[in-house]
Amino acid sequence: MHLHNASTLIWLPHSNCKTQVHLLENKMPRNSELCRSNCPINFVLETFGDKWTLLIVRDLMFKGKQSYGEFLESDEKISTNILADRLKRLEDHEIVEKAVAPDNQSKLLYSLTPKGKDLLPVMLEITAWSARHDTTTNTPDPFLDMFGTAKEEMMASILSALK
Repeated sequence: MHLHNASTLIWLPHSNCKTQVHLLENKMPRNSELCRSNCPINFVLETFGDKWTLLIVRDLMFKGKQSYGEFLESDEKISTNILADRLKRLEDHEIVEKAVAPDNQSKLLYSLTPKGKDLLPVMLEITAWSARHDTTTNTPDPFLDMFGTAKEEMMASILSALK
């Protein structure tokens, strides 16, 4: 669907939200106002939508990945078109931001915004839940030990390591 706004032609991809019919000063709102409901679970699902999006957040948060090429090297083998789309979605939702690499002007580096960093407790809980319910998980034992005994210190350490 194409929408004309002032002198700008904007292409809005298919979405579960009603964003195809509403723009607010050339910027789509990033709240549940235009989603199917104001349910907080629905908002999260419409923001992240699929497995790839949280895996990119995981790579930024826990694995120190920052570049497009580094994301492509992940075990899950995301395709280039999906990666580009999900990075754009995360950027549109202000979860990540990109900047030009200081040593290579043709390379972009991605990082979590404060809003993205706010996902840390959720990502830790998802990791711990998976470890409890998946007997073949590769969650490191030191992670589980620290999560169980010193979660606040763990979060502070991870946040301080994020760029």
